[in-house]
Amino acid sequence: MDVFWRWWTAGTISGLGSAVGGVALPLTALAVLDATPFQMGLIAAAQYAAWIVIGLPSGVIVQRLPLRGAQLGADLARAVAVGSIPLAWWLGELTITQLVVTALVVSFANVIFDVANSTFLPEIVDRDQLQSRNSLSSGTHATTSLAGPSLGGIVVQAAGSVPTLLVDAASYLVSAAFLRTLPARRVPRPDRWPPMGELIREGFTFVVRHPAMGPGMWAATAVNFVCGAQYALYPLYLVRELHAPAGVVGVLLAADGVGTLIGAALTTRFTDAVGTARGLIAAGFVAAAGAVLVPWGAGLWAYAIFVAGNLLFSAGVVVLSVTTRTYRQIASPPELLSRVMATVRFVSWGAIPVGGLVAGALAGAIGARGALLAIGAVAACAPLVWLASPARSVRDLTDLAPAPTPQHSKL
Repeated sequence: MDVFWRWWTAGTISGLGSAVGGVALPLTALAVLDATPFQMGLIAAAQYAAWIVIGLPSGVIVQRLPLRGAQLGADLARAVAVGSIPLAWWLGELTITQLVVTALVVSFANVIFDVANSTFLPEIVDRDQLQSRNSLSSGTHATTSLAGPSLGGIVVQAAGSVPTLLVDAASYLVSAAFLRTLPARRVPRPDRWPPMGELIREGFTFVVRHPAMGPGMWAATAVNFVCGAQYALYPLYLVRELHAPAGVVGVLLAADGVGTLIGAALTTRFTDAVGTARGLIAAGFVAAAGAVLVPWGAGLWAYAIFVAGNLLFSAGVVVLSVTTRTYRQIASPPELLSRVMATVRFVSWGAIPVGGLVAGALAGAIGARGALLAIGAVAACAPLVWLASPARSVRDLTDLAPAPTPQHSKL
């Protein structure tokens, strides 16, 4: 099997297992341990805590480690953490504390794995194939996100929530087995590593001052803020204002995954036709139009408009994500790439919980529909950021003058 397909298979299997585990873990807390709402909040917070704690340092950590070894270690750590839950349950020792600790371990391992995984791809794929391979990865992620929860629900129904976690643990072991067959990267070993803080600042400064990566990070931050708000508001809007039955809610929310698949399938052809820089501006306006469209209408028309808006928004967002991620992989100095990826994710993903909090406060004051409309307008910041950047004057991002290489990236 080709190196890329082994890499892809490893990520797909672990992603599907994670989606299954995402259903089984909270059900274990509720059904087995009778968790309180506060305890459920602790578990949910633990799943995102690592990006706040090591989001920026993760780039330096990954730079100093063999890429394959970092991913293998993350997979094995996740397998052991998740696998400990069924063992403790069988011994009669399972507690909420263990679930929180497991969520923390998985969260930290996820950060290292994600940064290493994004950094590893350019080493096994030719430059001219990066765009299509990133599109495939985004489409695969959308598919596992759609299929995983359904599969998890079926397995939980058949075997129970705790045994279902064995599926998640096994997926990490299978992923590790595939990753073990990939080529190892030789890590440069300078006589003395610069201080971690200095390396983090160097990566952050490189991104912020870059004529394309800086605008790309701020555009992604605006989009993720909107996504966080939508995650918080969609169930409230559909149930309280549209009075949608539970089954209909699930179908309507699936439109996001369908839009992601469409966007992933079209990204390469679209940007080849119009250019990556122009494509980012156009895709940003499509996503903004979709976000604003979502909360309009009444009755059955509201369902149709909700789906249409979601399709437009998610398809536009995927074009933004795939195009900017590919450019970062191409334009970053190899020894700086992990820090670039960590910087962008730390800043942009940090907007997700902020969007949720702001959305909740707005909904309490003006209702879910009004809050969605107001939040949707924020999505227009993404194309406006690109229009205010040097990218507005070129066809492709690669037409921009290259940024100077920082001193320590040459280590």
